[in-house]
Amino acid sequence: MSSATLLSVENLTMRFGGLTAIDDLSVSVPAGKITAIIGPNGAGKTTFFNCLTGFYKPTTGSVRLVHPKKGEMRLETLTGHRVARDAQVVRTFQNIRLFPKMTVLENLIVAQHNFLQEASRFSIAGIFRLPGYRKAEAEALKTAAHWLDRLGLTGIADVAAGDLPYGTQRRIEIARALCVDPVLLCLDEPAAGLNPRESAELNTLLLSLCREEGIAILLIEHDMSVVMNVSDHICVLNYGRKIAEGTPEEIRNDPQVIKAYLGEDDEETASGGIAA
Repeated sequence: MSSATLLSVENLTMRFGGLTAIDDLSVSVPAGKITAIIGPNGAGKTTFFNCLTGFYKPTTGSVRLVHPKKGEMRLETLTGHRVARDAQVVRTFQNIRLFPKMTVLENLIVAQHNFLQEASRFSIAGIFRLPGYRKAEAEALKTAAHWLDRLGLTGIADVAAGDLPYGTQRRIEIARALCVDPVLLCLDEPAAGLNPRESAELNTLLLSLCREEGIAILLIEHDMSVVMNVSDHICVLNYGRKIAEGTPEEIRNDPQVIKAYLGEDDEETASGGIAA
């Protein structure tokens, strides 16, 4: 791939007692592109995300991020909150984790708590409403307003997030993650629970974030209509190991991938394929 490498995962292994969830995985994520991680249930996809974003410390291996402003960072050495705060590697989850009683706007403001906490000087500046904190608060509001507008959410900014349809909540989760100004946006099954129209809208959103905003996206997804239509590069896992890597067209017709998904015999896979 011609793009510079943003994230390099080398020989990553994650064990839980006698269970090996990720087995010697190496994969590169290019800057400004969409990379998908796919595989059957139990393939280790979410465990992989947890290793990248500081929720798990890998048993062995390295995760190197080439930050555009800060240079090389070793993510496997950082705690979870520092991966998001310092490395600007941000994720969403399979299960929606919004604050349901807060408004949409408030959810996006809360996402910027690290920035606001620093400006508050351990609450002193916030309590006394000092100029520096007021400026930071205004910037946080401006950032939230930008992403509300960008994702078509401005009209529901004052509505409680928990009162909105599931597909809209998915979009809010992405907007909240974008408020942290990510260099790498990790989306864990963003199309889960979406209807075909919402999935098509998600495709348009992801492509625009990548092409217009320059944000690199790492995507876990079961919906092949999303994966095949937006991905520049795909890595396929099965039982924690990488079994294939390539373009959507290469992956669609890869016998190993077809076998992993459909359980077909080797001789049957040559004429098959994975539908988009």
